[in-house]
Amino acid sequence: MKKVVWGVLSTAKIGWEKVIPAMQKGDCCDIRAIASRSLAKGRAMADKLGIEKAYGSYEELIADPEIEAIYNPLPNDQHVPLTLLAARAGKHVLCEKPIALTATQAAQLREVSDKVHIMEAFMVRFHPQWLQVRERVRNGELGDLRVIQAYFAYFNRDVNNIRNNVDIGGGALYDIGCYPIVTGRFLFGCEPVRVTSLVDRDPDFKTDRTVSAMLDFGSGRHLNFTVSTQSVVYQRVQVCGTKRRIEIQIPFNAPLGGETKVFSDDGSSLDGASIAAQTLPACNMYTLQGDAFSRAIRGEIALPYGVEDAIANMRVIDALFESEKSGGWVNI
Repeated sequence: MKKVVWGVLSTAKIGWEKVIPAMQKGDCCDIRAIASRSLAKGRAMADKLGIEKAYGSYEELIADPEIEAIYNPLPNDQHVPLTLLAARAGKHVLCEKPIALTATQAAQLREVSDKVHIMEAFMVRFHPQWLQVRERVRNGELGDLRVIQAYFAYFNRDVNNIRNNVDIGGGALYDIGCYPIVTGRFLFGCEPVRVTSLVDRDPDFKTDRTVSAMLDFGSGRHLNFTVSTQSVVYQRVQVCGTKRRIEIQIPFNAPLGGETKVFSDDGSSLDGASIAAQTLPACNMYTLQGDAFSRAIRGEIALPYGVEDAIANMRVIDALFESEKSGGWVNI
């Protein structure tokens, strides 16, 4: 397959530290340009990453006729505006999560979704550990799937970090709460019908620093999760059915280029003796994501996830914020 020619908007840390190097190792991605609001900064990053072109504005990169696809890792409030700008110029867009600040904002992308491919960059959905767990759920190994529990936390009180800026989409729910929501939708294979949340906000930043939530997927299926930007670093996912439980050891920040472990337990022993561990081969989920999106652009596979999927995830986030205000359940 002829590689897809990519351009990157901004020199965001997630891009140069994780995503760009991973995509450069893929079979289907040619990262040919990067843009910054400062040409000098863009050139320095291009030289660091071995990228041919650098631009001093996002508009210049988007106007480059060689660029076929855009990776958008800009701050959350710029996801929709710059994705729209790129898509209107005929560029396919892989946009970092969350794709928007509200479902209504995300719905603006419907304008261009029939012209180019747009996908929200939940790289976890391309990791073999996630795909394997979903397959085990589907084939009935766990019995009837009843409950998914997730915890995801880190500690960050840096006043200069964009995750602590409420005006541009900072806070726990936007940054990491979106992952457990995707987990539930991915494994249950449907959308929640109602949600409720408990939110604690930082007294200085006003961001949601800890969020606990319950999502009702109907028919007795629940997703419970807690996310925090001011707690000890930890993450885990428990997938519990009527016959068996599966635990994903590092569900969201799986080691890039490293092995992962998944644990299975039939509950026959409460001291852990019945737990069986499985090690999955090393991979890089960002590489897999970039190649999958590029293959969809070339028409080799269907687009794995599109705008409607992103809107559905945003509806849940909207409802959880609404529940914070109302103090009760919110229907979706």
